[in-house]
Order: sequence, then C-alpha cells, then structure tokens
Amino acid sequence: MLSPSRKKECQMDLETARLRLEPFHDSHYEGLRVMDNDSSVMRYINKGIVKTPEETWESIRRVQSRWERYGYSWWAIKEKASEIIVGAACLQHLANVEGAPLEIGWRLVPEQNGKGYATEAAKAIIEFAAVQTGATYLVAIADPENTPSHRVMQRLSMTYKAIERHYDIPCVVYELSIRHADQSQ
Repeated sequence: MLSPSRKKECQMDLETARLRLEPFHDSHYEGLRVMDNDSSVMRYINKGIVKTPEETWESIRRVQSRWERYGYSWWAIKEKASEIIVGAACLQHLANVEGAPLEIGWRLVPEQNGKGYATEAAKAIIEFAAVQTGATYLVAIADPENTPSHRVMQRLSMTYKAIERHYDIPCVVYELSIRHADQSQ
C-alpha cells in the first residue's frame, strides 16, 4: 500500500508514448546515482565534478521538499519498455530563486542520448506546467557549448533570448510563451 505522500507523487506522474516521469523517490537512487557519478553527464551541470553518494541522497531530499512546497520539481525519466531510468527532467524556479520564471531542464544517461527522450519528456512537462500551474511563460538554460540541449530547446519551439548569468555561470537562455485555450486570439 502506498503512503499518503507516495499517493500524492503518483498523481504527478507523467506519461508519454515511451516514457514515464516520476517525482524523485528514494527508489530512484540507483538510477540517479548513475548520472550523478558520470563526469560526461555532469560536464555542463557541475563542471564535470561528480556527486558523492551523500550528495545524490541530499538532492533527492531537496527535490522531495520542493515537491511538497510547490507541487513540481524534478522527475526521474523511466523508459516504459525496460523500466530503467534514462534521465531526469525538471520544472523549477530559474536558478532555484523563488519568484523567478519557471525553468524546464533535463539530463540523460549518455547511452540514451539521441533517442528524442529529452524532447519527449520536456513536452510532457510543458503541458504539466500549463495545466497544473497555469504557466504562460517558461525558460530553459544551457551551457553555451551544450549544443544538443540548444537543439532540444529549438525542437520545443523555444526562442533564443540571450546569454545570461544563472547558477553563477553564463548560460544560453531560451524562452517559450504558452497560450492557453481560454485566452483570446
């Protein structure tokens, strides 16, 4: 039987044709650890510095707290066919600054790059942001050299905005305006 908090998390699960996105849970530790311990995954996130096991647990706890506070944060991305974690994706305040625009983001296990998973997960999160939070504006950021992420942003119909400083580093910023069905044309 699911605990009340796990039931709440399940309501925030998202599904696409190939993926299931689940709010970070303790059971995701091993899959998240694979990414956190891979310098090629971390090269654009943490200057290539891998996280310790304790830091992975701390990030899971921090994300769980944000889910409780905001009703959104990071999801583990699972491939439905295999049930393995292929990545992680988020909806959060830009640079974790409350009141800042909502940011979408993603990272994948290297073997899962090039399969369209980041785009597929991000589309589901954009829909979630529009429906669940009423968001009308989203941003995504990336290292200026992370061209695969830039291409994902472009596939999402996001528009290049500028290079700005976020997370204490220069970032390429793309933006997306969301029109809701009830908005006049």
